[in-house]
Amino acid sequence: MYTIYTDRHHGHATDNLVIDGRPIEYRETPARAEAILAAVRAAQLGPIVPPTDHGLAPILAVHDADFVTYLRTAYAQGAAYFGESRPVIAGRDDVTFARAPHCPEDFPGKRDYYTYDYEDPILALTWDAAYWAAQCALTAADYVRNGERAVYALCRPPGHHAMPDQYGGFCYLNNVAIAARSLQADGPVAILDLDYHHGNGTQAIFYADPAALFCSLHADPDFAYPFFWGRADERGAGAGLGLNRNWPLPVHIDEAAYLAVVDEALDVIADFAPHYVLVSLGLDAAEGDLIGKFHITTAGFHEIGRRIAALGLPTVIVQEGGYRIETLGENAVAFLGAFVTQ
Repeated sequence: MYTIYTDRHHGHATDNLVIDGRPIEYRETPARAEAILAAVRAAQLGPIVPPTDHGLAPILAVHDADFVTYLRTAYAQGAAYFGESRPVIAGRDDVTFARAPHCPEDFPGKRDYYTYDYEDPILALTWDAAYWAAQCALTAADYVRNGERAVYALCRPPGHHAMPDQYGGFCYLNNVAIAARSLQADGPVAILDLDYHHGNGTQAIFYADPAALFCSLHADPDFAYPFFWGRADERGAGAGLGLNRNWPLPVHIDEAAYLAVVDEALDVIADFAPHYVLVSLGLDAAEGDLIGKFHITTAGFHEIGRRIAALGLPTVIVQEGGYRIETLGENAVAFLGAFVTQ
């Protein structure tokens, strides 16, 4: 199995984050990707290769052009406005999910307009890291299109919370959506989101798309981020009605019950008969995760991977969340290994 990886994610240097003179503990750090990379390399799952640059066009097929321009220039705009270089972060702690009807011209207004969250900094090289994470996903899609059975995009930052024109939840560009949109040129796609948190950005992008099935298993949004999306009655719209499927789950669901829901989602995917499957692999569903509260074991991740691989469909696996560094690598390898041995 190919793993697509670039060390340019280190530019999004959130491990020593200081905002307004205060050190900030931030869960989404470079160590996450490095722990997974080390485990993949040690397990000898296959070649680790850098991404190919596909340019901006595939990103603009998913994200609004003004939003992309903002992400590319926000750090420089902030430095010009404030007279100093510093992390760009939403200025109000009530910005979450509230949005003005028009984008303001003033930089602080823009800063809050393009995010629905107040936790996500834009640093000097955040755009570079996000851009190359998207290129990792696109390169994985290329390999699968060219005949590989399954390919892993080790993306950082993650992406599934990124909306067409807003970022949030540690996510700036929606990596899995960008890869999925590129693959739609060949036929319909199915996206299976296994992150502890609902993939609200991916849902928004494909909500009315008849050529994309979105299935998400996640913690009940009455009790977990992103709160305002992810309920079972969100079924799509227009030509995409019925192709958005959410399974909001109790926050302490046990592994056997979780696996039963995985089977239900896989049955829906099999009935849809997609040309490709894309998996948003959230390892924050793991036992002991620092943010998630599910109880999936390492053996459980292997079993989930085995059941997805049994579909026999070309599969792109895109890394999303997962915050317990100690077990990230072994859980990733357990999942990925199922595709190697199936």
